Amino acid sequence: MDAEKPKAAELSLPQAFLLLATNDKDGKPEVPVYALRTTLAGAILAELDLIGAIGLQGKRVRATGTAPQTDFRHELELIRGKSRPHSPKRWVSMLEGRAEVQRVFEGMASLGIVEHVGEKHLGLFKSTRYPEKDHGPEAAILQKIQAALSGAPSEPAKPDARTTDAGTPDAGASESTAPDAGTADAGAADSTAPVAAKPDAKAADARTTALIALLQAAGLLGKLFPAADKIRASELAKDYWPSRAVEDELRMIRLAQQEAPTL
Repeated sequence: MDAEKPKAAELSLPQAFLLLATNDKDGKPEVPVYALRTTLAGAILAELDLIGAIGLQGKRVRATGTAPQTDFRHELELIRGKSRPHSPKRWVSMLEGRAEVQRVFEGMASLGIVEHVGEKHLGLFKSTRYPEKDHGPEAAILQKIQAALSGAPSEPAKPDARTTDAGTPDAGASESTAPDAGTADAGAADSTAPVAAKPDAKAADARTTALIALLQAAGLLGKLFPAADKIRASELAKDYWPSRAVEDELRMIRLAQQEAPTL
């Protein structure tokens, strides 16, 4: 039976974000509606970026030559069809909206993860909520995020020849740049001791890292994980262009809201 349930890895970033950004029992947003819609737009861009359908070239978002399977084909074709590429912030403002939120939720409802509930006002359906029906997918996502924030591997570690923390040579370089015997023995003596150095941000998988950056941009990360290492979270979310676009758009929306009463 468990094998039939959707796993965390099968959920898109927009789906994962909406699960975490809404209340499990009543389906109401845990952030202002504008922040929910704006961050969801950034999550769509992040999803297309992760599957290699789009990329940031200079300061503009461009479609790549690949055409992977995705639930966000419409958004991809919009990006592909523009004769003049737009900035990430521009695309966030263009993609945000109620329709996108509902479409992602309806996709999860079809999977049995959330439930479509209409709320009546004066006898008419005026709003729709999507309370959680199956907590399994969200629980798996939360576990992966917690592991990434704590530096613990959420999955068995894979060899990575890329740069690691200062003072910790990677596995691929250990033989070709072996230190002298004295240094090697000293390192071997401590092989059973607890590792105190903070793991590299690369230890977290790309999808989890992207989700952390989006949650931080929406102001949700601290609410979901109040005890999380803020420095570690910042390292994971640093310089991620979809989340930066969300932050820029939210900043403009808030400024407009503050100035509106004075106009």
